[in-house]
Amino acid sequence: MRVLLFGATGMVGQGVLRECLRAQDVDFVQTVGRSPTGQLDPRLTEIVHPDMMDYRTIESSLQGFDACFFCLGVSSFRMKEADYSRLTYDLTLAAARTLARLNPQMTFVYVSGRGTDSSEQGRSMWARVKGKTENALKLLPFRAVYLFRPGVIEPLHGIQSKTRMYRLIYPFLRPLMSLMHALTPNQIVTTEEVGRAMLAVARHGYAKTVMEPADIGAICRTPPGPSGTPPLTPHAG
Repeated sequence: MRVLLFGATGMVGQGVLRECLRAQDVDFVQTVGRSPTGQLDPRLTEIVHPDMMDYRTIESSLQGFDACFFCLGVSSFRMKEADYSRLTYDLTLAAARTLARLNPQMTFVYVSGRGTDSSEQGRSMWARVKGKTENALKLLPFRAVYLFRPGVIEPLHGIQSKTRMYRLIYPFLRPLMSLMHALTPNQIVTTEEVGRAMLAVARHGYAKTVMEPADIGAICRTPPGPSGTPPLTPHAG
């Protein structure tokens, strides 16, 4: 499997990249972002691309992929709706529209957020923008689109958020998050689980398009089939 990964330096993206490089059936991983990850692996190629709204200069390097894991995102904290929309809806669709044209057989997996407003009419600004983004992605001619809404994410394996506020509070929350994961596994997921679940839906599809924490956890708890990967229900779309 050939994987394209956006946002590999963020907290979620770091976890997804780790799982991609640990997966035996992933032959090639290419990251696209404004900065390199600093990781070295013979299967990893990195494209440092300063303009995440325009991919015309690198289109030849964006073809021939089986899956795209889109983990780019920003916090809406203190942002105006127009600015947040540009960095969420516009940025995501700029990449997705290009990839749908170049890779129509690709599976596109987008990291959204729990509480996203699919109606686009709610009071929460970030939820409306995420909902608009999800709805637009579902209309693109990919083989399949999956929308991950992970909610609370516990970073593992030394992974840290790029957001300074999160880096400051996560050390204090880690004991609570570990307890939450043990007591309420359907309310919290780890960076490892998000990466494993993304790979699973890219391999086999899934019966649902929107993936809540319970779905992500269920995929990771499914016993592997004969091939070593979870036997999931293929996506009908």
